[in-house]
Amino acid sequence: MKAVVYESFSATPKIMNVEDPTPENHGVVIKVEATGVCRSDWHGWMGHDPDIVLPHVPGHEFAGIIAAVGKDVQRFKVGDRVTVPFVSGCGSCHECHGGNHQVCGNQTQPGFTHWGSFAEYVAIHHADVNLVTLPENIDFTTAASLGCRFVTSFRAVVDQGKVSAGQWVAVHGCGGVGLSAIMIANSIGANVIAVDVTDDKLELAKALGAYATINATHVADVAAAIKDLTRGGAHVSIDALGHPTTCINSIKSLKKLGKHVQVGLLLGEQATPPIPMNLVIAHELEIIGSHGMQAFRYDAMLAMIKSGKLSPEKLLGRTISLEESIAALMNMDKANPPGVTVVTRF
Repeated sequence: MKAVVYESFSATPKIMNVEDPTPENHGVVIKVEATGVCRSDWHGWMGHDPDIVLPHVPGHEFAGIIAAVGKDVQRFKVGDRVTVPFVSGCGSCHECHGGNHQVCGNQTQPGFTHWGSFAEYVAIHHADVNLVTLPENIDFTTAASLGCRFVTSFRAVVDQGKVSAGQWVAVHGCGGVGLSAIMIANSIGANVIAVDVTDDKLELAKALGAYATINATHVADVAAAIKDLTRGGAHVSIDALGHPTTCINSIKSLKKLGKHVQVGLLLGEQATPPIPMNLVIAHELEIIGSHGMQAFRYDAMLAMIKSGKLSPEKLLGRTISLEESIAALMNMDKANPPGVTVVTRF
């Protein structure tokens, strides 16, 4: 199969012909029809993830058609249209039995623990636990944007942040995760404030339902600006970027008893930001992590998509070829056009 491969961290990946994957007894092989280009892939390429073994194929948010099925798989068959959350649980550990597959201690992640979806085919383990049947009304390009950014935001807003109508929600960073969070929080009836450093992303945030926008390069104190807009602070604030500045701004922008939800990855030398713990204690703030979403929770999200409350297709930006994904991956830390970039030509 054709795949994007990097043989050392931070070195330019190459298009190569590599061996097709074969399914584990409990797994499947999926023919990739679309795969998103995500900042997490960039972190992996930079060497920030200790699970990656070189040479490596990136890619973890995708949709496609099952091409081969392991002998123990019962719920899926060749030809099924599917997508998958980027965290795949083992289905048999304590966390999985408790319904928390997203923190499974034996988890696998395509594009990190094994070769990913910047390729014609990708293998998924424990298929009966992790695959999600893709409704016919959702095309592969839109579905590819769900597996990481959209579902991560859904769980961050709905399950972890427990956002409700009328609350103030601040979203720091208007990439794929942030824009998804804005749409989801707005659909619940929250008042959303979007924060970014580029006007085009803030314009898209406004179109997706943000009540107000803040360009962080135009204000001296982002947290103070949010507190002024909300007359006291946000009920829930989400760091959707993953940077010490956005993390700290998010915590400082909360009202008393507010919730900070950390979604964006803080890796490498940025992994330990100086959290203002004095505010956490004095204001009884909650600091909550959010890491993906379980496959069984897709039903709630897909129902909101079917009803029209959520429109993830509005988050789509460019569609590109597998060859073009190399430049897109390498430039993820630089200014990018708004919306989700998806590989659709292999």
